[in-house]
Formats: sequence, C-alpha cells, structure tokens
Amino acid sequence: MQPSGRSPTTPLYIGLVITLLAVVGYSWYVTGRIASLRELQTNLIDRNRKDSLQLLRIQNELNSIGISMRDMLDADPKSSHQAYPLTAWRPQFARMRVDLEDAFQRERRFSPAGRTSGQQQYLQSSLIQFWAALDDVFSLAQNGKESAAREQVRSSLQSQVAALSNFVARLLVQNNESEEHAAAQVTEIYDHVQRQAYVFLIGTLVAIVLTSLYLIRSNRLFFNQLAALSAQRSELAQTLISAQESTLRYISRELHDEFGQILTAMGAMLGRARNLSPENSQLRADLMEVREIAQSALDKVRSLSQALHPVMLDEAGLEQTIEWYLPTVERQTGVGISYEKSGTPFPVSSNSAVHIYRLLQEALNNLSRHSGAKKAWVRLHFAADELELEIEDRGVGFAAQQAKRGLGLVAMRERAELLAGSLTFETPAGGGTIVRLRIPKESVIREAQEMHA
Repeated sequence: MQPSGRSPTTPLYIGLVITLLAVVGYSWYVTGRIASLRELQTNLIDRNRKDSLQLLRIQNELNSIGISMRDMLDADPKSSHQAYPLTAWRPQFARMRVDLEDAFQRERRFSPAGRTSGQQQYLQSSLIQFWAALDDVFSLAQNGKESAAREQVRSSLQSQVAALSNFVARLLVQNNESEEHAAAQVTEIYDHVQRQAYVFLIGTLVAIVLTSLYLIRSNRLFFNQLAALSAQRSELAQTLISAQESTLRYISRELHDEFGQILTAMGAMLGRARNLSPENSQLRADLMEVREIAQSALDKVRSLSQALHPVMLDEAGLEQTIEWYLPTVERQTGVGISYEKSGTPFPVSSNSAVHIYRLLQEALNNLSRHSGAKKAWVRLHFAADELELEIEDRGVGFAAQQAKRGLGLVAMRERAELLAGSLTFETPAGGGTIVRLRIPKESVIREAQEMHA
C-alpha cells in the first residue's frame, strides 16, 4: 500500500478561507444595499410624503382663499352681505395668510432633492405677489374705492390663486412621480439583492458539496489505508501466531520425543544396573535414587511439553484436552475450577482448537495472577451456530486494569479475530470477571471438514 502523500488539511483551510471571504463579501454587499435603501427612503420617499402633506395643506389654503374671494365678489348689494364691506374680510385673510406662510415654510424644509431652485423661487415670489396685491385691494377698499378693489380681485387675484393652485398641483404630481420612481428603485434593489442571494446560496452550496465530496474522498482513502493496515496487521499477527505455534509444537515434540526417550532409556538402564547390583548395597540405593531423579525429570519434560503444545489437541481433540488441562491448573494454582459442557458437540479443527486452548490458558493464568479468586467456572457450550467458551471468577477482576494493557490480552484478541469471533470482558453484578469467547460454527469446523474430505 502506497501512502497518499497529501494531507487534506491545506485544501480544507483554503476552502474555509474562500467561504469566509464569500460570506464577508456578501455581508458587505448586503449592508451597502440596505444603507442605500435607507438613504433612498430617508432622503426621497419620506421627504416626498412630508412635502406632499404640506403641498396639500397649501392647496387647501389656496382653495379656501379662492372660495373666500368668490364669496366677496358674489355678495348681492340687496342681500345681507352688503352690510359687510371688503375690509370686513381682512381678518379672515390674515388668519389664512398666517396658515399659508406656515405651510410654505414647512414645505421648504421638506422639499425633495429633485425640486429645482426656480420652482421654489416661483412659488415664493408668487405668494409674495399675491399678498401684495391683496394688501392693495384692502387699501383701495379702505379708501372708499370698493368697486375698483372688487375689479382687481376679479381680474387679478383670482387668476393668481388659480395659477398657484395649478402650480401646487403640478408639484404634487411631481412628488407622486418621484415616489413611483423611488418605489421602482427599491423594487430593483430588492430584486438585485434577491438574485445575489440566490447566487451566493448556490455558490455556498457548491462549495459545501465540493468540500463534502473532498472530505468523503479523503475519508475513503484514509479508511482504505486503515483497512489495508488492519488486514496487514491481521495477516502479520496470524503469521506470528502461526510461527509461534509451529515453534512451540516443534519444541514440544523435541522434548517429548528426544529428551523423553533419552530419559526413558536412562531410567531403563538404571533399572537394569540396579538389578545387577548386590542387595542392600550402597550402589543399589544410589542407582535407585538416580532413577527416581530421571523419572522426575521425565515427568517435568512431559509436563513442559504438554504446556508448550498439548499433543492431546492433535490426538484427542479440544474437549478431552480441556478436561485434562483444568485439573492440572487446579493442582498448580490451588484454584478450584468447575467445568460445564453443554450442547451437541461438533468437530473442531486442530488450528481452531489451538487458538481456543491458548485463550483458555491465558485467561486462567490471568485469573490466578490477578483476580485473587479461589473458585472459577469454565463453561463450554456448543450452540446451533456458534461455539462459546466462558471463564468466570468472583475475584477482584482484571478487566478494568488489564483489558487495555498487556500483551497477553492483546494476543487473546488477535486469536479471537483470527477465528472470526468476538472476545468480551464483563463484570457481573456480584463482582469478578467473565471472559466470553464466541466463535461462529463455520469458522471452527471448516478446516475439520476439509481434513475429513
């Protein structure tokens, strides 16, 4: 397996920076557009509306002035209005003048930016001329020239009021057109922002999709590397364990065959020499003692040979080997072991039997060294689809301290994986530890079936 050589960190940082820049740029753009909207609304729309209200007020005042002048001219000399000369209307026009000038001053403050100075000066000069002409009318009426005053109202003032009213109406129309134009600008800005939002959203989604695809690809390569490394590790572990078992099997056979035969021959020769020596002689006693030492050495060699690789696994199988091994452990450790076997037995391959035996051996060694228990239970269960081996004790437990440490437990897990099984460490409610090995039936009988075939 070749390493990828490239880390995904740099491209991911670049993608993050690009995304942040896009977000900042879009935020700046949206902020600018919102500011322009606020300025447009403040400087044009709001001012247009306030100016239009004052123009309406001016128009209403002009209409009131026009109605008042009509009433002044329409008074019948025979009617009751004849009792009121033109000068009697002066206070009413004074009040309307105050209101009109107030409206005009307010309108000047709110006049929109699109209003020309000529229009504003025309409105101001027209009002000044109108009030000057009205003052002349009241002066004529006060000097007894009421007919001339009425003629001046009829010929001049009414046309001036009409002209002012028309001019104010045009200003209102201009304000309305400005508001419509501003509304169109606002709509255009909203549409542009909406389009930009869609573009930004699509760009962001594309960036997210590309980043996600890159992450998926990087993770896939990473997990492929992990899977390859795991496969290599498993293959290496299997090779090492196989080499270990092969070495132990070779040493066990050498001890059993070579040294065992040598010690057996020594014992036989010592027995013959003892028979040839005189009764009650010191030589006979010494030969007897040497023969006992040789027999003791032979027993130890055979015991060591069985510990390295029980010959019973190849000759008698897993079940009888466990039945032989557990009493041996009881004698060596002083731990009482209860053995239970259940289910319908099925053939177990020699390779699988070796791994199961080593797991049992390591579990009992850990139990005797770490748990402090004086009693243990070993259960072998042949289920319909799996083989289960369980080792339980009521000691202090070793799973919490040893399950994550120790080469022995690592080897146990490796052997369980080689058998395609699972190895778990549990703590029952009453304390202690339960080591449970589960192996699929097909994994332990495949080799046995092949051997029989």
